[in-house]
Amino acid sequence: MSVDAAHTAPHQQLFNTPFPIIMAPMFLVSNTAMIKAAMDNGITGAIPALNYRTDEELRAAIDELKAHGSAPFGINLIVNKSNVRYKQQLATCLEKGVDFIITSLGNPKECIERAHEKGIKVFCDVIDLHYALKVQEQGADAVIAVNAEAGGHAGNVTGESLIKELCENLDIPVISAGGLARKVDVERALSWGAAAVSVGTVFIASNEAGVTDAYKQALVDYSAKDIVRTTKMSGSALTVINTPYVQKIGTEATWLERLMHKYKPLKKFIKMFIALRGMKQISNAANKATYKTVWVAGPSIEHIHAIRPCSEIIHDLTQG
Repeated sequence: MSVDAAHTAPHQQLFNTPFPIIMAPMFLVSNTAMIKAAMDNGITGAIPALNYRTDEELRAAIDELKAHGSAPFGINLIVNKSNVRYKQQLATCLEKGVDFIITSLGNPKECIERAHEKGIKVFCDVIDLHYALKVQEQGADAVIAVNAEAGGHAGNVTGESLIKELCENLDIPVISAGGLARKVDVERALSWGAAAVSVGTVFIASNEAGVTDAYKQALVDYSAKDIVRTTKMSGSALTVINTPYVQKIGTEATWLERLMHKYKPLKKFIKMFIALRGMKQISNAANKATYKTVWVAGPSIEHIHAIRPCSEIIHDLTQG
C-alpha cells in the first residue's frame, strides 16, 4: 500500500489526517512548534507530558495547540510508578480533551478506561505479542509496535516480523515504529499490514526540534553503525549515538542499576532513582552542547543528510 493510497486506511478512524503518520513523542525533543508543523502538513503528532515541568506548562501547551487549529494531536504518558506526575498529567489530558494518548512503560488499564469515558483514544507502545494481547483486552484502540530499529526504548524484533505477527493475532490496528525516515520505509510498513506509522528520529534533525545544534548535526554526521544500546540511562535498553562520551562511560548498567532486578521490594524506588538520574543526563544531552552528551537516536539516521524544516521532512515521508 502506498502512502497516497492510505487515505482509506484504518488510520482515518484513529486520527483523521490525510496521511497515516504520527510524529512520535520524543523526550526533551518534541515541542509545540513541531506539532504545529505536523498539524499543518497532513500528519499528526504527540508530545511527552514529561517535557513540561509543571501542570501549568502542560496545560498551556495543549491550549496553544488547540488554538492553532482543529487537526488532531496527542500526549504521551509514562504510566508506570516511576512517573510521579502521571495522575495529574492524565487528569489534565482528560480535562483538556486531547485527541489521543500514547502510553509507554507500564500498565495502561486506568488510562484506557478513563480516556474512553471522555471519548479519547489510547494507543499503547508494545514490543511483543504478549503485551499487545494484554492491552487489546484492556480496550486499547491501537498498539504502537516498537521494533528493533526504533530510537530510544527500542524493541527486540524486526519491523516486518513484529508487524506481521501482531496483525495476524490482534483485532485492533497496529502502528509501526522504528526504522522510518523515507516514503519507501512508510510504504513498506503499510504493506506489512500496519494501519499507520510513528516516526521519530528523523524529526530530531529539524529546525523546530528543541535540542542543540550539536545534537542535530550529530544525526547528520553519524550513521546507523554508530547506534548502540545503553542500559545506563533509564534502567531499560536505550538506543543512543556512540559518541566519545558514551564510549567513555560505557553502555552496561552498574551494580546499583542491576540491583533492582534482584530485589523486588526495592525495585520501585531504585527504578525511580535511576529514571530520574537518566532523565537529567538526557536533559543535559538535549540542552547543553558539551562533550559530555548522550544523544538518543535510532539507526534511521543513516538517511539523514541535512537539518531541515519539519515541513520538508514530512513532504519526503509522504510525497517522496
